[in-house]
Amino acid sequence: MTAGTLPLSGRVRVLVVDDNDGFRGSLAALLGGEDLEVVGEASSGIEAIRLVNELAPDVVLMDVRMPQMDGIETTRRLKAQHPSLEVVALTGLEEERAVREMLVAGASGYVLKDSEGDEIIHAVRRAASGGALLSPDVTPTVIEQLLEALERERRRTRQLEIAQEALLERGARRQQLIGRVGHELRTPVTVILGLAQTLRRGGLDDQQLDEVLDTLVLRTEGLARLVRRFEAAIEAGLTEWANVTGLAKEVGARDPRIRVEAPLAPVMTALNRTAGIRILEELVENALAFSPETSEVVIRVSNDDAPTRGSGWGSAWPGSQHERWTAT
Repeated sequence: MTAGTLPLSGRVRVLVVDDNDGFRGSLAALLGGEDLEVVGEASSGIEAIRLVNELAPDVVLMDVRMPQMDGIETTRRLKAQHPSLEVVALTGLEEERAVREMLVAGASGYVLKDSEGDEIIHAVRRAASGGALLSPDVTPTVIEQLLEALERERRRTRQLEIAQEALLERGARRQQLIGRVGHELRTPVTVILGLAQTLRRGGLDDQQLDEVLDTLVLRTEGLARLVRRFEAAIEAGLTEWANVTGLAKEVGARDPRIRVEAPLAPVMTALNRTAGIRILEELVENALAFSPETSEVVIRVSNDDAPTRGSGWGSAWPGSQHERWTAT
């Protein structure tokens, strides 16, 4: 018989896990009913994992707070090894965050340690039948926290989707640019190659030689201008999904007078990283140059609805972005 599989007799095999010997013994005595059988007791998470493998219980009544390995990590490991095993968390009223983490780890439900005995028995029976039990004393707050966690995951997922879209768009623009470069460079390169072959064959008089050399110089200068134009287009047009907070900290680490103020969560936006760093460096250099030597320069990175402020941002920093950088 494997852990989490109900025996043919119909009795629910229970493992009680709690580091308090007296409380654990009381729970074991409470659960020794007609349809419940306490097959073992564990005083730690490590012992619980061993006993689950040896005794194959149907339900584990798990204390959340234990030394060495707490109930959250123990539940996570047990559910990974025995997906059908049911775990009921034992928690205090003040441990709402721990309850949320236990549910995420795979617990079927939870009851408070100061609950009536009938409530604890009901929680074990409910878990054994495949149901979930959430204590009404802490359920509203925990559900609210779970909804907030889901919303954070939704926003994070959307950020990843935006980043993927930006990368795909960047790749498409790069392919278009490569096509333009190939098309527009082909003609001047062909002309220059033809002139070079003419010079190689020789047989030109002085006037013809001067004409070929003049044409070669003009075509070469035109090619150089074309290359510079494409370099500018690449710098201004190709963007990437960049960590603005990371860029600010990278620049700020170069001088002890610079301090970076930024939200805990990284601020992300689509920009040309090289151009963005260069612009920020210029802003910071100006601020350092015109500030007293004893004062600090603050780089503030925010993620609000204020427009981008500053001078000389250029096309590398789209004004439509909500992120704002200021050097003061």
